[in-house]
Amino acid sequence: MFAATRVNELWLVDITEHKTSEGTLYACAIKDAFSGRIVGYSIDSRMKSRLAVQALENAIQMRGDVAGCVVHSDRGSQFRSRKFLRALARHRMVGSMGRVGSSGDNAAMESFFALLQKNVLDRRSWTTREQLRIAIVTWIERTYHRRRRQARLGRLTPIEFETIMTKDVALAA
Repeated sequence: MFAATRVNELWLVDITEHKTSEGTLYACAIKDAFSGRIVGYSIDSRMKSRLAVQALENAIQMRGDVAGCVVHSDRGSQFRSRKFLRALARHRMVGSMGRVGSSGDNAAMESFFALLQKNVLDRRSWTTREQLRIAIVTWIERTYHRRRRQARLGRLTPIEFETIMTKDVALAA
C-alpha cells in the first residue's frame, strides 16, 4: 500500500467503465494518496490516451505546482502512451507503474472505484451517458469529498483533512 506525507506527493490513477443504453462510459480519476481526494478526473465515451491526459491536466490545473509528484498507474496503454508521458514530463512529474499481474499496487484506486460502483453505477440502469456523467460528478464532488468520512483520516472527509493538514503545515512554517 502506498502512503504520502503531504499533498501532491503521490497520485494514483486508474480508469473504470460502465454501460448505458447509449453505450459505454469511461471515467479516469486521479486520487491524492495523502487525503484520498479525487484531484482530477475525465469522463468520455472513448477510452483513449486523451481520457488519461485530460484527467491529469484537470488535476494539475486544480493543484498548481506539482513538480516532483509521483503519478502511479497500472500498465494500461493510456498511461504508457506518448501523450500521457509527455504531459508528465512537461509538468516535471514522475511516472510510476505497477508490476505486471500485481493488482494490489493500485488497491487504493480500486477501492475508490468499488465505492463508485456501489453508490452510483449499480444503483440503477442508465439511459444516457450524460445522465451517468452527471451522477458520477455529483457523487465525487458532493458525497465523496464533502460527506464521506474516512477512518484513516480520523473520521474527516478528504476536503476537511486537507484543509486542516495544509493549514497546520502553513502555521508551522
